[in-house]
Order: sequence, then structure tokens, then C-alpha cells
Amino acid sequence: MSTKPKRKLPAFLPVPRKCQRHDGWTPERQQLFIEALADYGSVRAAANAVGMTPEGAYHLRRHPDADSFRKAWEAALDLGVQRIEDVAMDRALNGIQVPVYSYGKLVGTRTIYNDRLLMFMLRNRAPDRFTDGAARGLNAVDKQSLAKLKKEWRKDWERERALTRKDRSKEVLASLNAKLDKAHKHKVLAMSPRTRAAWDEYQRLDAEDKAAGYAWYEDPEHPEYQALKGGAKAGDAEWQEGPRGPSEEMKKVLERKGRMPPPDDGWEVVDYEEEYGGGAGGGDGGTD
Repeated sequence: MSTKPKRKLPAFLPVPRKCQRHDGWTPERQQLFIEALADYGSVRAAANAVGMTPEGAYHLRRHPDADSFRKAWEAALDLGVQRIEDVAMDRALNGIQVPVYSYGKLVGTRTIYNDRLLMFMLRNRAPDRFTDGAARGLNAVDKQSLAKLKKEWRKDWERERALTRKDRSKEVLASLNAKLDKAHKHKVLAMSPRTRAAWDEYQRLDAEDKAAGYAWYEDPEHPEYQALKGGAKAGDAEWQEGPRGPSEEMKKVLERKGRMPPPDDGWEVVDYEEEYGGGAGGGDGGTD
């Protein structure tokens, strides 16, 4: 019977962490996780054994400085598979103890042997002796086991992919915000002193308008206020396009706020205070 050489669990460099928390992925906990992974052959079981989550383990493995950790991970999985094979072979040879009940009471146990499991192990560990050296087809039991493993692997893959997609989305959003901030700074720096002074004054006045809750359709001095109050002017194509007036829900909101309904130019005015719980600015514009 041919046997594969046993692999040893390699030493590795723990993944560096920005903040060393006692309940986080400390170097000691990373080492214990790899050892548990070699014992159980399951990421979830190994993570639970060290008081962490499998999602956290996958996140740690994707760290840019986790090359050594990833290699130890793969080696541990190989050892875990070998251990699972050993357990399967032990069950195939020695059987398992099954309780025996009589009239609802436990009266003893009996040993159950699984001949299919034994043949499966022999065919895979010694194919030259038990399959004539040729590839063999999967029987119903093998197909069922393979389908179960595929489901587990699929769940792990989808979980890791979802976490990766989430991390990438945050990175892309942060990168776009950084580029916009940089472009804005360059634009401001390129302004003449006169334009910069006008820009600062605009920001000051805009901040005052937002703080005061300014709405153009409530301002009699606004150019469009009279058009809203008295209807569209002759030849004013902008006010002739599309149905007039806000939606019924918006009318109720505006009536409750005591505000004049806005003109309908194809847009529905959103009450930011009610919808988002903030001022007209609507949040800080950044990301978590």
C-alpha cells in the first residue's frame, strides 16, 4: 500500500496588525488557529476553536503581508486532510459504536462496519492494487460525498468572494474620494486671489443658507418664485415641459412643513430633514 509522506506544519510570520487587541488576531492566536486547522481540516472549526470567526480568518488571509500565513494555511489544510483520511480509515477498519435500545432504554452498543468506506479508502490509497491501475468511476456514495464537499467549498468560496467584493468597494470609494479631494485642492490653489476671495465668500453664504433652511421656492425675491406662484410665463419653455406640481406624497410633506409646493420640472423635491435626518447638505459626503 503506497502512502504519501507526512508534511510538517511550517513556521510562519504572523500577519502584522495595526492595533494589537487582546481579543483580536494576535500572533499567538494566529499560531493556534493554524494548529487547529491542521487538526480539524475545517476553517470554521479552527476559527471557533480560537474564539474567532471564519470571516475574520479569510479577511486576515487576504492581508497584503500575509504570504507566510497563507503558506502555513495551505500546509495546515493538507495535514487536516491527512488526519481526516486517518479517521476514515480507522472507522473503516474498526467500525463505529452504535447504541442499542430496547423498549426505549439503552441496553448496550454494537460495532458497525462500513465496507463501502473501506473500499473507497483502499481504492484511493492504493489504486494500483484495487483498481487495476485504471481510473475508476464514482459510485453513488462517492458522488454523494463529492456533492456535499462541493457545497461546503462553494459556501466558503462565496463567503470569501463577498468579503473581497466588500473590501474592494470600500477601497474604490476611498480612492475616488481621495482623487476628488485632490482635484478640488488643485482647483482652489490655481485660483487667482480675487477668485479665491469670491469662492470663500460663496462658501460662507452657502453655509448660512443651509443653516437657515433656505428654500428658493419660499423666497419672493427669487427669479423663479413669481413663475411658480403665477404660472408659466408666455414663451417660457422650461415651465411648459412635463406635468406640473409635486407628487401627492410631496404635497403632504410640504403641507405638514408649512411650505409652498415647488414647481414640477421633472424632479421631486426631497425633504432631507425627514428623509435623512440631517440638513440640506445630507451627510458628510465621506465613507466609513
